[in-house]
Amino acid sequence: MDGPRSDVGRWGGNPWQPPTTPSPEPESDRRSRGGGRSFWARCCGCCSCRSGTDDDSGPEPHGDRGSGSRGRGSSSARRRPNSRGSDSRPPVSRGSGVNAAGDGTIREGMLAVTGVDLLSSRSGENRREHHTDEYEYDELILRRGQAFHMVLFLSRPYESSDSITLELHIGNNPEVGKGTHVIIPVGKGGSGGWKAQVTKSSGQNLNLRVHTSPNAIIGKFQFTVRTHSEAGEFLLPFDAHNEIYILFNPWCPEDIVYVEHEDWRQEYVLNESGRIYYGTEAQIGERTWNYGQFDHGVLDACLYILDRRGMPYGGRGDPVSVSRVISAMVNSLDDNGVLIGNWSGDYSRGTNPSAWVGSVEILLSYLRTGYSVPYGQCWVFAGVTTTVLRCLGLATRTVTNFNSAHDTDTSLTMDIYFDENMKPLEHLNHDSVWNFHVWNDCWMKRPDLPSGFDGWQVVDATPQETSSGIFCCGPCSVESIKNGLVYMKYDTPFIFAEVNSDKVYWQRQDDGSFKIVYVEEKAIGTLIITKAIGSNMRDNVTHIYKHPEGSEAERKAVETAAAHGSKPNVYATRDSAEDVAIQVEAQDAVMGQDLTVCVVLTNRGSSRRTVKLHLYLSVTFYTGVTGSVFKESKKEVVLAPGASDRVTMPVAYKEYQPHLVDQGSMLLNVSGHVKENGQVLAKQHTFRLRTPDLSLTLLGAAVVGQECEVQIVFKNPLPVALTGVIFRLEGSGLQRPKILNVGDIGGNETVTLRQTFVPVRPGPRQLIASLDSPQLSQVHGVIQVDVAPASGGGGVFSDAGDNSRSGETIPMASRGGA
Repeated sequence: MDGPRSDVGRWGGNPWQPPTTPSPEPESDRRSRGGGRSFWARCCGCCSCRSGTDDDSGPEPHGDRGSGSRGRGSSSARRRPNSRGSDSRPPVSRGSGVNAAGDGTIREGMLAVTGVDLLSSRSGENRREHHTDEYEYDELILRRGQAFHMVLFLSRPYESSDSITLELHIGNNPEVGKGTHVIIPVGKGGSGGWKAQVTKSSGQNLNLRVHTSPNAIIGKFQFTVRTHSEAGEFLLPFDAHNEIYILFNPWCPEDIVYVEHEDWRQEYVLNESGRIYYGTEAQIGERTWNYGQFDHGVLDACLYILDRRGMPYGGRGDPVSVSRVISAMVNSLDDNGVLIGNWSGDYSRGTNPSAWVGSVEILLSYLRTGYSVPYGQCWVFAGVTTTVLRCLGLATRTVTNFNSAHDTDTSLTMDIYFDENMKPLEHLNHDSVWNFHVWNDCWMKRPDLPSGFDGWQVVDATPQETSSGIFCCGPCSVESIKNGLVYMKYDTPFIFAEVNSDKVYWQRQDDGSFKIVYVEEKAIGTLIITKAIGSNMRDNVTHIYKHPEGSEAERKAVETAAAHGSKPNVYATRDSAEDVAIQVEAQDAVMGQDLTVCVVLTNRGSSRRTVKLHLYLSVTFYTGVTGSVFKESKKEVVLAPGASDRVTMPVAYKEYQPHLVDQGSMLLNVSGHVKENGQVLAKQHTFRLRTPDLSLTLLGAAVVGQECEVQIVFKNPLPVALTGVIFRLEGSGLQRPKILNVGDIGGNETVTLRQTFVPVRPGPRQLIASLDSPQLSQVHGVIQVDVAPASGGGGVFSDAGDNSRSGETIPMASRGGA
């Protein structure tokens, strides 16, 4: 871990490798790819017929631009929030209107709109009823398919002969037929679920109740009012204060993203933090992730992602299309999306993926600069995807699959090749089994599929294989995965192989051909988990992805899927002599300490058996890419009928330390040959070296608007010094992303540092920290902070500049030895 290695991971030759300066793709290059076909033609069949003259698409802004309507940059992303607090109401917009002739003349008797109050206060009824009161925005944020209230201020009292029409615009060329220009006549009903009624008329004030369509496009709309009276027509000009965000609505039964259970909505839509699991099935690690979907600027970043690749506004009401483009845009391949993937171990030009503690810093950097952020790996891609989809209103969770297969040849099996002596032939082993892989489930109906495939859909933003020529994956119905229906869209074959393929061992024969010597049926997708609802416990969701291992239904699903793969007859030649069983015992190995691996052989037969056993130990990336073997052992074991024997191999720290790669994982390849019956034994076992946690302690009570202090304690587990140590600190409602440079930490040294922060929102919050250095990563910690409201009630939020500093050098409060 002291420098770059030649093994750069599964995508070593691909263009995601660290660029000198990450930059947006040149316009000419972007348009030349795919034979001149647009992103939408390649990504989504329903958009492939869009003509070149159709400009119902988002802008492709570069640099310091946000998501905006009609091709403008977002003013709210740039505008510094005021300090009025969440309970204050934004100023009522007022301004001069125009008549139908457009000359600005307001004739006597004309019904002019002198102002609009969208009642957008975070503590007001609109925001609370729409469950958007946590968004750190002053603008009105709505969920579609639900009513909201507003007040119009008029130049004279409203009369029954007057006609008032509300209008919403989004996109470069708003059209009624595409849903990008919405016309809502007051008191006359509407179309597609849009309608508005007068609830109160008092003097020159008119109170309205407006109902949005459950199929509305999501995004930021411009709002205006048109009136018609005997004296003429009046049009209220657009005002930035009147922009309205509309999101998906899991609370609305008519919305196809509807979620029935309130506890699900609280967890999968409104929870701002969660747990992400990693490691191995036997050694599960967990880390807290700050999703931060309500932090100021994050909503604009999410809409900017849709704009950046030119997603047609008319398609933004469809969660299938939206989730598919998010899976493509969260990674940088093809699209100059949010995150640059890097599995090389060299992160000198960016941030080690293990060092991130949340999505906010990543998304705000992308919004601010327009440049892809270095670097991400699967849990970072999944964490950011959860943030984006929850922010837009989709119920989403982060899911970890242990022993996740990466099928490179569409065989729907994991093929591992060995020589005559059962030593792995790495140059042929293109398929790989990741120790773990993290993706997302999001909840929606699938009107584009036959009935029975609604519910959880897999979306995977990690760039592994292309789909329709681009690096995206999903949405894919979990039900189709469970039953091996690999012909269902999108990307079911690849995801099925990740969770339910068999591991097939091929041995080279004397004539150079290969023969199947062993099929391991329970090696892939051994455990699939996510954070439980309402707690930090694990929720085992393996059963929704696959039938019980070994059951008739599970075997039928596997063989049905394999029949559609590139090796449909793979199960035709299988040997059955298996009276000697092999098992690897897991050990709690700790980074910096010696360890021992142990293999147990059991003779389940009635005759004596002689086994020639080979053990090969190598380091491995969590993606299954292995380094060279650095230790091996050979032994002959004689087993009496029904007897067992243990074979151990000690490994010293000084033996494995020079070879360590990310995550501190190792791969034990065990192979053997039974002399009496020719049985071939094969087993692969991955284990990781456990790293220490950061210890966080809150020093005093936390109150909105008042400074609070946290203490962080860390002990270096290694006998060598950690250099260039960086801490990260982040927590929604507590602390904007903050980077702390603390210098070097000596071998086995304990350090303590203290940091202050000012909570901006009340309630239970998570403050998350991480440590990173070239010698040690994957170190993190979390503390729950219960924030009391300020004496005046509510909260006060500020832009990034107030409560965060980047690259600050922090002196240690104290140091101690071991």
